Amino acid sequence: MSPQEFPRVPDAELAVLELLWEHGPATIRQLADRLYPGGSASQYATVQKLLERLEAKACVRRDRSQFAHRFEAIVARDDLIGQRLQTVAETLCDGSLTPLLMHLAGAARLTPAQREMLRRMLDEPKKQARSKRPRGEDHR
Repeated sequence: MSPQEFPRVPDAELAVLELLWEHGPATIRQLADRLYPGGSASQYATVQKLLERLEAKACVRRDRSQFAHRFEAIVARDDLIGQRLQTVAETLCDGSLTPLLMHLAGAARLTPAQREMLRRMLDEPKKQARSKRPRGEDHR
């Protein structure tokens, strides 16, 4: 599924996805207990409904092989982040990610290791583009 194909994932559904990303596959009861410690039957039903919605959106998969169905995230966190950032860029930056990334890089308190990782990520497309050019062409 490409990032543009993701349906909207509201915060309540995102909370369930976060648990699945962090802890792996889980039953409704396990998720409800983590979201609502000591929760009620209505909170269990809420988690069940959120999982049904996420399943309909192809964000989670249900394993029905045991009595207590287990759910696992099938959408990657990075893909959902990318989709949300692209939506913000389209809304606020005329579709360009550059102003958004510049703001995030300038406003964030990045560690030296994070800054180095960012530099490597920015340089990587340049290296790939150079490696695809025929020999003898060097346009820097």
